[in-house]
Amino acid sequence: MSELSFEQMLEDSVKTIRNGEIVQGKVIDVKEDEIILNIGYKADGIITKSEYSNDPSVVLTDAVHVGDSMEAKVLKVNDGEGQVILTYKRLAAEKGNKRLEEAFENQEVLKAPVTQVLDGGLCVNVEETRVFIPASLVSDTYEKDLSKYADQEIEFVITEFNPRRRRIIGNRKQLLVAEKAKKQQELMERINVGDTVEGVVKNVTDFGAFIDLGGADGLLHISEMSWGRVENPKKVFTVGETVKVMIKDIKGEKIALTMKFPEENPWLTAAEDFAVGNVVTGKVARMTDFGAFVELAPGVDALLHVSQISREHVAKPSDVLTIGQEIQAKVVDFNGEDKKISLSMKALEAPAEEAPVEE
Repeated sequence: MSELSFEQMLEDSVKTIRNGEIVQGKVIDVKEDEIILNIGYKADGIITKSEYSNDPSVVLTDAVHVGDSMEAKVLKVNDGEGQVILTYKRLAAEKGNKRLEEAFENQEVLKAPVTQVLDGGLCVNVEETRVFIPASLVSDTYEKDLSKYADQEIEFVITEFNPRRRRIIGNRKQLLVAEKAKKQQELMERINVGDTVEGVVKNVTDFGAFIDLGGADGLLHISEMSWGRVENPKKVFTVGETVKVMIKDIKGEKIALTMKFPEENPWLTAAEDFAVGNVVTGKVARMTDFGAFVELAPGVDALLHVSQISREHVAKPSDVLTIGQEIQAKVVDFNGEDKKISLSMKALEAPAEEAPVEE
């Protein structure tokens, strides 16, 4: 048997590796553009910055340190200079693809940071594998500006998985819709007509306000905002404020709200406050040809007939009165059942003195 040379013995004692093989190594040096690994082979392994991550902002000296253990995949056993070229990102991507495939099959909820905001959607990375979430699947409502999601961690599910075409689609909307449905069901089981609840103003329109009750929205119509008169809801409510409302009606998924709380009904004390003979103060709210309606309290209007405005002849109320004008009058009739009150300004005027009769 021929004796083996020292070089042959050393070479035989060192493992052999092949392209595509996964190797374990220890970091022996980190430079600005490459990582050097001791992989137990006759040559060290090199991971360039471009083969470490797709993120150009990554700083290798911050991400990796001497002494760290790393797993990588062999790209080239010999690059022509005796070095072994390795890749970290491709191995991570393969693992990521496997991870995403399992998540797709099991409809698992994933959580990952947003790495890129595009006009058409968001990109997230799961173990170095890119997942695209189209703008239409980012939220359950229309989102014009997606920039607020930059660098945020978001939850999603994989609804399309085709790595060969590099098409892996995430869906955040599906989770939001399911969560909203769950909260809506819980809310519907909890509330009843007549309950007083708190909500947050979500949107204000000319005809009312939509209140988020924590699972479903309720409509507070303009006519239900006060016992008094509300001309413009946008001057009364602001989006985001918390309000106390009462459940007026529930029909299927539609919830009608009111702020006309029974205990605050002004007609409860109207018989005493506006009894016949009382002199009251009010503001002219609106006028017709036959008279003016005077607001005595929020929700309590009284009629001042044109014939009761003055002892002098008045053709039309608008000839002597203006909207918003404060007046004093005497209550001449009160009908609590029909909620009708009649006033007279004439009753407060002194009768005209009669001219002396000449003999």
